[in-house]
Amino acid sequence: MLQEFASSAAADSLDEFDGHYCQVLISELLYKNYYRQSNRKDLLKAVDYFDSIDDGFLAARAHYINGVGYYERDSLIEACGEYLNALRMMEGHFEEKVLVGHKARFMTLTYNRLGDLFSAQFMQEPAIYCCKKSLDYDRIAQASPDKIANTLLQLGKQFGKLKEYDSAAYYFDEALKQLPDTNNLVFRDLISARAFLYYQMGKGVEPSVNDLRRMAIQTTDETEKLNRYLTIGSIYSEEVQYDSALVYLTPVFENMEDAARQRIAARYLYEIFQNQGDTLKAAQFSMYIAGNTVSEGESNAQVSQLNELFQQHLQWEQERADAERQGKIRVQRNRMIVATGILAVLAALTAWLLHRRKMKEQHEKANQQIEVEREAHRLESQKLEAEREAHRLEKASMSGRLKKSNQEVRELKDQIKRQEEVNAKPQQAESFTDEPICRLIMERVHEGQFKAQMDCKLYKDAALSKEQVMALRDAADRHFNLFTVRLAKAYPNLTKNDLDYCCLYLLGLSDADISALMQRAYTTVNDRGRKMKAIFGAEEPLSVTLRGFAEESTSN
Repeated sequence: MLQEFASSAAADSLDEFDGHYCQVLISELLYKNYYRQSNRKDLLKAVDYFDSIDDGFLAARAHYINGVGYYERDSLIEACGEYLNALRMMEGHFEEKVLVGHKARFMTLTYNRLGDLFSAQFMQEPAIYCCKKSLDYDRIAQASPDKIANTLLQLGKQFGKLKEYDSAAYYFDEALKQLPDTNNLVFRDLISARAFLYYQMGKGVEPSVNDLRRMAIQTTDETEKLNRYLTIGSIYSEEVQYDSALVYLTPVFENMEDAARQRIAARYLYEIFQNQGDTLKAAQFSMYIAGNTVSEGESNAQVSQLNELFQQHLQWEQERADAERQGKIRVQRNRMIVATGILAVLAALTAWLLHRRKMKEQHEKANQQIEVEREAHRLESQKLEAEREAHRLEKASMSGRLKKSNQEVRELKDQIKRQEEVNAKPQQAESFTDEPICRLIMERVHEGQFKAQMDCKLYKDAALSKEQVMALRDAADRHFNLFTVRLAKAYPNLTKNDLDYCCLYLLGLSDADISALMQRAYTTVNDRGRKMKAIFGAEEPLSVTLRGFAEESTSN
């Protein structure tokens, strides 16, 4: 279909790139379907075109397919050159880390073609090199187990041809480990190759021949069957079992389409008839071999040229590897230069920082010394100040005690004076609660209706002034024969404020009333009341205790 399209008028609409790409696709499809190239001239133009635009992967594909064309025409030197060109284009255009996926699959395909080419010319060392490279790319491309097993099989065959039997056996065993099943061509090729290897290693004729026969029976492909027959016939021929050898070699020579294997069968048949004395048949096979075999000189020249191409490729790879290594060395050298410069700067910076740190430490040490001296002076000053303060406090204490004594004397005089005035004046009120100050207090209590545990600040209008508190004390002293003086004398632990509270309790007021009148917290008044009850040693309410004390003192 693609060929028909390429030759039709519709293909004229293709631009130059697509036109050449179309020819590469046609060549690839012909190759994959086992048809010879029929678009040779167009393919050669495509190869030149992709070289000119320097498209690495497409150019490599074009060279690879061109190599297939040369191989079809038995132009092995040119085919090898094109395969190697394809490899150089890939490795020259792409870094190794990029050769993955479809690129890796292309690399393994190319190395496989080269391996087959070198193997056919009995160039085992280049074939082994190509098979190993193919195996590397198989693993990079994550090829199928069958594909990896087939590459290992080819490696084993090359070592077998070199008579390195242990290496060959190793690769055959590794190939068998890769295969998930036994119903495939790779498995049958492996068993057949291993059977022939065991024969070469001297492990017996019959086991090897039996394995080969079993593999021949399992196949339905005529070419595969003839390949097994060729191996069996070669073993019988080597063992001088000519009758058995003829049974297998004759169909190979008569039916095999592969000219190389047909020539191998002809050589064995020539030797058999020669040894049996059948000179007529021996001569027939001799003539066939002579007419279908490249002369030794031509063969040697061809191998030499192929080897030269391969060595040139190895040299190119070595030069490329050296260039890459030199590039890496230059990069590393540049990095080292940069790193050395950075280290030098860091060293200088570190030295400067250390010097600065040292100077800072010295400066801090000097400052610390100065600070220690200052602290010592400050402590000395504090000590002197503390001594002065101690003298001042002692002086103030003495002055306070003196003032307190004078105040107590004055208060005592005032009390005596008030008592004298009380004694001198007639009684102005029938009872304590009839005193003006007491009536004022009781009016405020009745108006305020104070509640326990309420904030005293809510009752600021009810607060008593200092003058009113003093008036209350005077009224208590008048009515109850110096009530506060006698109370203070009887209970020395009572403070002056306690005596004021006692006058309020004398009126029968509650802690809530007193809290509002004295503008003190309810809890403070309550605590003071409990303290005074403890001083009096009484269980009943303070109003009862104080009223009893006042009346008892008055009656006495």
